[in-house]
Amino acid sequence: MTRVASLYLPQLAIERLRRDERLRMAERNPTRSNAPPDRARAAPRFPEPVDDNPGACSVPRGGGWRPGARWAQDKGTTAAIDTLPAHQRPTMRELGRRSEPAAAVFRSLRSDDGGGGGSIVPVPPMWGARPTILIARTGQREIVTAACPIALDLGLAIGMAAAHARALVTDLDVLDAAPAADAAWLARLALHAARHWTPSAAVSGSDGLWLDLTGASHLFGGEARFAARLRGFLKRLGVSARVAIAGTPGAAHALARYGGSDVLVLPEGREGEALAPLPLAALRLAPEALAAAARFGIERVADLYAMPRAPLARRLGRAAVERLDQARGFVPEPIAPVLLFDIPCAERRLLEPIGTAEAIEQVIADLLADLTGMLERDGHGLRSAVLTCERVDAAKQVVTVGTARATRDAAHLLRLFRLRIDRIEPGLGIEAMTLAAPAVERLAPVALGAALGGEPRAPDLAPLVDRLAGRAGEGALFRLRGLESDVPERAIGRAGPLAKPGGWPAWPRPVRMLARPERLSAVVALLPDHPPRRFAWRGRSYAVVAGDGPERIHGEWWRRAGEMWAVRDYFRVEAESGERFWLFRRGDAIEDNTGDLSWYMHGVFG
Repeated sequence: MTRVASLYLPQLAIERLRRDERLRMAERNPTRSNAPPDRARAAPRFPEPVDDNPGACSVPRGGGWRPGARWAQDKGTTAAIDTLPAHQRPTMRELGRRSEPAAAVFRSLRSDDGGGGGSIVPVPPMWGARPTILIARTGQREIVTAACPIALDLGLAIGMAAAHARALVTDLDVLDAAPAADAAWLARLALHAARHWTPSAAVSGSDGLWLDLTGASHLFGGEARFAARLRGFLKRLGVSARVAIAGTPGAAHALARYGGSDVLVLPEGREGEALAPLPLAALRLAPEALAAAARFGIERVADLYAMPRAPLARRLGRAAVERLDQARGFVPEPIAPVLLFDIPCAERRLLEPIGTAEAIEQVIADLLADLTGMLERDGHGLRSAVLTCERVDAAKQVVTVGTARATRDAAHLLRLFRLRIDRIEPGLGIEAMTLAAPAVERLAPVALGAALGGEPRAPDLAPLVDRLAGRAGEGALFRLRGLESDVPERAIGRAGPLAKPGGWPAWPRPVRMLARPERLSAVVALLPDHPPRRFAWRGRSYAVVAGDGPERIHGEWWRRAGEMWAVRDYFRVEAESGERFWLFRRGDAIEDNTGDLSWYMHGVFG
């Protein structure tokens, strides 16, 4: 059973321009803009550690101020705010008010509603919105290509001359249409759909998408829930949409645009009944076919059901008959899905099977020459390569190599494959070999100014890293990087061997950090602020001769509620035998809810 969803974006061009404008305003002046923030570009904010003694609450019981607005209770501050210009005053939410009044909405009367008989229509100020149209230049004329709902209500129409529209409506926003930008936005949306919703997604015209939901709708709780989720996703982007799900792409396309419902899920086999009352334009006919149908008095799709095929094709064209059969499911209509990535690939079909390491290495060298040539034409460099060897008995042997940096060096890649040829089992012989590059990156030319000037160049560690990773494994080489966290075990993560990590804390940390703190036993310490004098760890007792601390670290209450009052007191201690350890005590030894006063080993210095 085939199920296809058609996504129709009726106001894509205008809503995309408005969304881009809001984003530009937010980037230009983020403190005063009312546009929604761009979550992809906003830097994460991390709360401060929990204060052990926050003091008395600044919110009076039954008062009208929220926490954090203590400064707003000052009469002098309020007077200073009143003297500021209107555009510089903080909003009521920033001042800490519980509520703020909403502006009244006034709507002007149209000229035909008793407000005067002029030919120019006054614009209703609906929440500050203005009628907007998009125009495209065709020769010496400017034609309206898109109009917002307010403009359509005021009598403007698509295809109208721009001069006529300006004469009919005052205070009209006229913007240039950007069909290339709209097509690029649709292509990005189709790629997003192919990555997150369904593997088959295609662009449908200039204002919609096709999504093949066959075997995928149950992952989202059914077709109705998927349609609601899809509309919610687009609403967060600032784009309105209609969704129709049917058994054929043609029926879904027609119902999304002419069905009259924001979400329509058509049961299987009901395409003909649902298409009957729709106009002929729903079948995506050519303008010539629509004009011919109007001359013969054909207005609805149902009028075509009883007509014989031969006269129908002679009057409206064979394309009209094909569109009708495709929409009703009598003729298949394939969808050409977007490709996430066109993987570069080189292939060799061998005249005779091979089985020796020398022959396999020679074929790999030929494949690498072909593959690096493709990458050079596209300006890409290889990050990973997959070699597939097809044996005579139809079995496949797969070998994979990766690089720390994008490269097109065929000799270096051949050395990496040479380390793994022994993993290939040729069996009765290999008759075909394929080399693909599933992961590539842009690789631009590198300036050689330092080398030409006689200055020494920094050594390139990427080939060495690749060879070591080929012998020891990809996970054996890494660097440590700092993370945004106060808890030590969360403040360090792994990075690539060629990465340049930053953000290390200024306070001292041990060279060796235990993956999980280990509990100490037989601890002798003077509370609350003294390091231990003796402890036992891993079956051995240690006597402490020197110590430093404590360094207090609070729990991250925004992660778990159990860390709201959690406290750790860290100490650096030195034992009689010379070892230096980093250990901590749970709790501040004053409040019971901060910890149970148990001791743990967390790291070893140098």
